[in-house]
Amino acid sequence: MNATCAIDSDYSSPHGGHSVFAPGAEQRWLLQYLPLVKRIVSQLSLQANQVLDREDMEQIGLMGLLEGLRRYGTPDEHFGRFAALRIRGAILDELRRQDWRPRQVRQQAHKVRDDIRKLARQLGRAPLDEEILAFTGLVEKDYQEFLRAESCEAIESLDELLQNGHEGFLEAAVGIEERVFKERLLEQALSQLSERERLVLTLYYQHELSLKEIALVLELSDARVCQISKQAIDKACRYLTERA
Repeated sequence: MNATCAIDSDYSSPHGGHSVFAPGAEQRWLLQYLPLVKRIVSQLSLQANQVLDREDMEQIGLMGLLEGLRRYGTPDEHFGRFAALRIRGAILDELRRQDWRPRQVRQQAHKVRDDIRKLARQLGRAPLDEEILAFTGLVEKDYQEFLRAESCEAIESLDELLQNGHEGFLEAAVGIEERVFKERLLEQALSQLSERERLVLTLYYQHELSLKEIALVLELSDARVCQISKQAIDKACRYLTERA
């Protein structure tokens, strides 16, 4: 997609009035933040590569960036984080629309989750990977696929929660106090996590590494990073939802 084809210079800003951008300014901002789109596409390739190719993901991400730019106005030091949520949100919305996990796969994942919970009750603790494989009858490859899918769903949930929060700031126009409050709330949610859980989410959301890259940095298996990320996101989502 050519960025210039997506630009419509006559629109209303979210705070009223027309665009503050001079002719051609949108295209310059899009080009400046295009590397962010590419980094997020690389991040999400784990979720999307079965139903979307990289070029399609970049086109969708670019549209998310454009929409974010038009809603936000002239970028400042906070725009990168906002834009990242909009870009990820646009790609994840398309994945959900295309139903990237077939019904049969979702049903199988539900059964595996039930089996793992049953095993945990029997053992009175969280089961080891080897115990899960023996109890469920899964082979290593299928188990890792299950963990990756679980982690991807958890990331979608937290992304949606964060994105909706930022939407609320812009729609309600409540000012910097509400933005600061939400940022602090997110910091508090992260403070509930273990050091390793915080590190995984920091590498993913702030340093924009993919789960595979995080596994290399921490010298852990892909499956273990998926487990840690899901645990961390579940805790953060619970904390944020309870205080929403």
